[in-house]
Amino acid sequence: MAAPRHSLLRVIYTCWLLWLRSAECLDDSEEEGKPGEEEDQGACGCSNSRANGAERAAQKYSLEANVSQQPNDRRGDDRSKNEGMKMVPIPAGVFTMGTDEPIIKQDGEGPGRRVHIGHFFMDRYEVSNAEFEKFVNATGYVTEAERFGDSFVFEGMLSKEVKNGIQQAVAIAPWWLPVKGANWKHPEGPDSHILKRLDHPVLHVSWNDAVAFCSWAGKRLPTEAEWEYSCRGGLENRLFPWGNKLHPNSQHYANIWQGEFPRSNTEEDGYKGTAPVTAFPPNGYGLYNIVGNAWEWTSDWWEINHSADETYSPIQYCHQVLAMHYTLAQGNENRMLLADLTEEPLFKTEIAVY
Repeated sequence: MAAPRHSLLRVIYTCWLLWLRSAECLDDSEEEGKPGEEEDQGACGCSNSRANGAERAAQKYSLEANVSQQPNDRRGDDRSKNEGMKMVPIPAGVFTMGTDEPIIKQDGEGPGRRVHIGHFFMDRYEVSNAEFEKFVNATGYVTEAERFGDSFVFEGMLSKEVKNGIQQAVAIAPWWLPVKGANWKHPEGPDSHILKRLDHPVLHVSWNDAVAFCSWAGKRLPTEAEWEYSCRGGLENRLFPWGNKLHPNSQHYANIWQGEFPRSNTEEDGYKGTAPVTAFPPNGYGLYNIVGNAWEWTSDWWEINHSADETYSPIQYCHQVLAMHYTLAQGNENRMLLADLTEEPLFKTEIAVY
């Protein structure tokens, strides 16, 4: 449902939607309808005017339909017995982070550099609304969007009533509108609710909110390097986690925008907004929705100047970075790669950010 990007790289954007995915460290030894168009929303966020086609597509790309469809799957015979497990192991390895041919130079994706990553575990799925609700119920946590009283929402997801009351927009991205009352429980404002989207990724989660969730879970955010390494799924020099074709064999592998962004979304993948965290085939490491669906947080800060030197488990501290699901334009989700703080730290040092 988001505008597809053409490289496996990070992009910085103003955030409003977040979803989480967690990971644990191993031992070191080793849209939309047309803007302004009023449409009733189904449980999955699809418009009823396209319900039949969208429902068929949603079923086609459900967990049950796609459990064995991912090309380049690297999990071998352990696939079936591990399918029900929440976390998957990410093997240690070396990969090329960034690119020597950035599409947008201001994003700071270059130069390509070789990076060594240690073993860790990562959640198979994004953190869902249901999981985040457990955290809130257990701790009484109030997100920053709830405290601030508003958050940014893609205009094509808003009802006409909500949209008519908005007088501002993001200057360089006018499809993002500030909506009073928009938060993780009410993703499109007061007249929306997560009740029928409990299996969708949690949205409107700030970096601080993400860290709070990690702390409660005994885990941490991933570094940007860990996230990009995991996203690639073991492949090198590919545009997407599954290869170079956006739709291999005419199949959808991510919840992205279809149509002319930001004016018209055909919803060919079955979803106007977010999709369930189990939708679409996983990447080679068994991670679902590692691109598309929403954006993600990492633990380290955004840096546009990088050395081409080979590095080992790099991390930039003390700032916030939004790592974008490369095909996203509908909203920022956060996938949290988390490390279990009860285990030996991955880098022999405390890297959880509080």
